[in-house]
Amino acid sequence: MDFEWQDGERTIRFGRGVIADAPRLLGDAYTLLTTERTAAMAPAVVEGARAVHHVGPGLVDELAAALVDEVGDGLVVALGGGRVIDTAKAVAGAREGARAAAIPTTLSAAEMTAVHRRPKGREQHARNVRPAVVITDPDLSASQPVSELAASSANALAHAVEAPVTTLASPVPTLAAREAARLIDVAWIVEGEDPGHLAREQLALAALLSGYSIDAAWYGLSHVLSQTLVRVGGAAHGQANAAVLPAAIGALERRRPGRVDPDGTLGALARKLARRAGADGIRRLGVDEARLDDCADAAASRAELDHTPPRADRDELRALYAEAW
Repeated sequence: MDFEWQDGERTIRFGRGVIADAPRLLGDAYTLLTTERTAAMAPAVVEGARAVHHVGPGLVDELAAALVDEVGDGLVVALGGGRVIDTAKAVAGAREGARAAAIPTTLSAAEMTAVHRRPKGREQHARNVRPAVVITDPDLSASQPVSELAASSANALAHAVEAPVTTLASPVPTLAAREAARLIDVAWIVEGEDPGHLAREQLALAALLSGYSIDAAWYGLSHVLSQTLVRVGGAAHGQANAAVLPAAIGALERRRPGRVDPDGTLGALARKLARRAGADGIRRLGVDEARLDDCADAAASRAELDHTPPRADRDELRALYAEAW
């Protein structure tokens, strides 16, 4: 599949080999945020940048705060996974007149949303930014090794599961979410093997659709659980989603009986992805069990829980972390 989609103010280019269209879509006056590993995946994008900054490990608000004064106005392009893309969005949001563009190298779907933390210390004066240009080439976005791809797929599946049942859900994003979940299921139908060329393309499209859906419908319980496990527990983002998603699906189905996972298919898929990611249990992510109390405390304060009523309280959150342990 190959398409160019003009969605309001943003242009979305999808298909194998579309990275070759980057010069046309990005122009020649952009600043690039990337990593050493992902820079090697698109050397022409690196060469075309007026400046290149490597994004290290860490929290997005802190990474963006360190870069915001180093990046000029204009287009800020991210070439990387969710951390790099969210950092680029945060930097652009703190610069007057700056825009963001994204070339994803994982299935995080960050390229499709305006969801991100703002630079630390500049929260009040920054804005949230959705990339104006998205270039999704499955040879990049679905290129991860199998275990990492499974974790990233769980992240996309979490978007697809939650978007249809938030208080902001509506028909078109729900249709996109359901198609994303179907594509992820089909892509991972074969156990014990690399998903293969076609399946990786399906996963790339699924991530794009899931990001579109969660950007429109926002997020709630599932994402609060996983994001807090990352920020407070120290888990990696994809693996955190994989570990908590089976428990989160059950909790969402109890809130919307028959509308989330009436036949158990999504729960089974989530468990499969967790196994393939080596994340079938928080205990496997290097998180100290004692930190789960801190995670529950922090998660209980998140406003996003109101999007998936009834609002989860601290006791339910702690019980869900225990179920996912």
